[in-house]
Amino acid sequence: MSFNEEDARGMKQPHNDPLVVMLTIEGFNTKRILVDNGSSVNIIYLPAFQQLRLDPGRLCPFDSSLVSFSEDRVYPKGIVTLTVTIGTYPRQLTRQLDFLLADYPSSYNVIIGRPTLNRWKAATSTYCLNVKFPTENGVDEVKGDQVLARECYQAVLAAKENHIWTIEEKEEDEDRDDHKS
Repeated sequence: MSFNEEDARGMKQPHNDPLVVMLTIEGFNTKRILVDNGSSVNIIYLPAFQQLRLDPGRLCPFDSSLVSFSEDRVYPKGIVTLTVTIGTYPRQLTRQLDFLLADYPSSYNVIIGRPTLNRWKAATSTYCLNVKFPTENGVDEVKGDQVLARECYQAVLAAKENHIWTIEEKEEDEDRDDHKS
């Protein structure tokens, strides 16, 4: 599997956009999925879990916290195994994958991390906004959606501007305001 300039055709360059794709989860075409080589887990956010009409009874306990890049601690509501399909017939993969359920604001529905990318033997290109993976019938690919990626990124920036933070961070912001007076 390799990438070349042909794979980047149609992408507005230069860019630093995240790799955002659509996959089939539990039989539903699910958009706003961030492919994150830096994530050590797969995550599904509560609104997506609810929109997929998943039974909360499928959740198994998960007793550890997640720590984000900004050092926020998130305590997942549990772990759930979901059926995920990538690619198009006959070059597709369907696998049972574990996701942590996070009740935390996000412009994404799902994050696909290294465990899944490794299981799929996938290669990613952020330059081409592309995921390639081998199947029994040859290599297939899923292209990223650059417009949707930019919309998700803008939503994250807007949330930060509106101070949607954890309680601790709001208190820190208030303390900073107190010191200005």
